[in-house]
Amino acid sequence: MTKILILGGGGMIGQKLAHRLAEDGWNGSPADITAHDIAFPPDAANVQRQIVGSVTDPGIMTDLVSDEPDIVFHLASIVSGEAEQDFDKGWQVNMFPCWDLLQALRARREASGGAYLPKLVFTSSIAVFGGPFPDEIDDEFLTAPLTSYGAQKAICEQMISDFSRKGFIDGVSIRLPTICVRPGKPNKAASGFFSGIIREPLNGMEAILPVDDTVSHSHASPRSAVGFLVRAAGLDTDLLENRRSLNMPGVSCTVADQIEALRDIAGNNVVSLIRQEKDPDIAKIVDGWPRRFAARRAEALGFRSETSFHDIIRTYIEEDLNR
Repeated sequence: MTKILILGGGGMIGQKLAHRLAEDGWNGSPADITAHDIAFPPDAANVQRQIVGSVTDPGIMTDLVSDEPDIVFHLASIVSGEAEQDFDKGWQVNMFPCWDLLQALRARREASGGAYLPKLVFTSSIAVFGGPFPDEIDDEFLTAPLTSYGAQKAICEQMISDFSRKGFIDGVSIRLPTICVRPGKPNKAASGFFSGIIREPLNGMEAILPVDDTVSHSHASPRSAVGFLVRAAGLDTDLLENRRSLNMPGVSCTVADQIEALRDIAGNNVVSLIRQEKDPDIAKIVDGWPRRFAARRAEALGFRSETSFHDIIRTYIEEDLNR
């Protein structure tokens, strides 16, 4: 039975991944799943083990990999806005635990005499890029983050690449576009308004738009994010030719395009619940993110996302609106 560890397994994407793996298993067979996070929702996925704690707890990574999981999904982090506001917390949560995880996996690899080689899938971010941006980011564009969050993700990518090069792990980092529409309550992510201007109006609540509607960004649904993770975990990493970080595909559109898609699906009364109230701090962070991607490498390797923002809204309505 394939043993799977999900760090950040109580979060939105972690739970959607856990539900899918609990239902579908791995490669047609049941999976043995351990989920770790600081908390879990009441309707959490039915996995073999739920472990409550922080990735910053001393010795936690050694404990979590002691049974030598075959696949580790590392989703745990604090979000971009919080990492920017609390410098120390951002590094303590987003970077150092990744080092501890890699060292723990390396120790298990060496203790096994080389028999154990775990697959590690890390959720990185398009925040690893920094301006000035071309009209379209391709697979050759350099990483030069302009936020602490982006710097933390970029460093984790490099560590995973080096540990893979040395043969301690078999790792891949996937750079997620903004995941939208996120269900539930707003979080401290600077990108949270992209979901909020869709989610809140559909739930009959006012939404604040803190930037101009000309802002352009790249999005994928939570369903696509889970698909990216599963695809990455099953990927033959020899195909990456030692370039172990991949830009994920997504739908690039302006905020105005988002709003018009919402109008098409839900009508003017729903759209009227969006109120613009500019926030210069959020605008500055978002201005440091790329807008459009040509994710040719990922697409050639079988990664798929939606092709329109209408589809992203419909996915939210289908999967999460009535929850």
